[in-house]
Amino acid sequence: MTVTPASLVRATSSQKRRNRWRALRPWFFLAPLLLLNLVVIITPSLLSVRYAFTEWTGIGPARYIGLANFQEMLADPVFYRALWNNVRWTLIFLTVPVMMGLLGASLLSSIRRGQILFRTLYFIPYVIASVVNAYIWKLILNPVFGIGPWLAERGIPWLDIRFFARTDTSLYAVAFVDNWHFWGFLVVLYLAAMHAVDPELYEAARIEGANRWHEFWHVTLPGIRPTLVFTLLMIMIWSFLVFDYIYLLTGGGPAHSSEVLATLTYSTAFYSLRVGYATAIALTMTLFSAIFIGMFVLLRRLGWEI
Repeated sequence: MTVTPASLVRATSSQKRRNRWRALRPWFFLAPLLLLNLVVIITPSLLSVRYAFTEWTGIGPARYIGLANFQEMLADPVFYRALWNNVRWTLIFLTVPVMMGLLGASLLSSIRRGQILFRTLYFIPYVIASVVNAYIWKLILNPVFGIGPWLAERGIPWLDIRFFARTDTSLYAVAFVDNWHFWGFLVVLYLAAMHAVDPELYEAARIEGANRWHEFWHVTLPGIRPTLVFTLLMIMIWSFLVFDYIYLLTGGGPAHSSEVLATLTYSTAFYSLRVGYATAIALTMTLFSAIFIGMFVLLRRLGWEI
């Protein structure tokens, strides 16, 4: 069979169309998701950048005022109080739940029977809705009929404290409730990572005379470093976006003692009707999250296995 130039051109053209269709076909399936992402996320994000430079109540036209919102934010003591509370919240969650998660996972890794049951029990608080969790702990720590007054009636008065109503305990009380629901999630993550560590490394460590602490420090932690660093990064991002438990339990009070940037943004936008100023605060939160993500990218480029 003789191949003519015309038929060769047609075959080549047909092959190009098929290749083009193969390249475009995944985008047709992604198009609905991309459109939804454009409408729900990208467009509001771009509009928020615009409104950060305006004075707007959320109703009617916005008036451009330049950097006035950011200047006011940098002079606002409530903003610095909320920012400091976010920093304290971050430090709490980078230490307490992480150490509890590592300890729980390390203890569970040596259990061979019933491990699925323990994993489930640890994970249950995490899957319960935050509204339900917050309401449970509101009842437990209720200053009238909670566990504090109940113990005080039986001669143990030192827990009869209004944890959510005192300026010196409100933030730590909310962090305790959030940690109660969160640390079991870390246990499950770290336990899965520990199971992926080569058992021969533990055998070699035992031959060298290592005890449980040496195994944990020199074998387990290096083996789960990618998971550990990833969870630390996510905790830093989540800590600067935290909203639900603080809003549900204290609303940022009393006297802004548990106020964080997210609750300050919410109250400024919907209670004070200062949407432009609230958007400026929200952009600042985004900046902090971008810094943490940039740290993660930098560590990867430096060769960290994360």
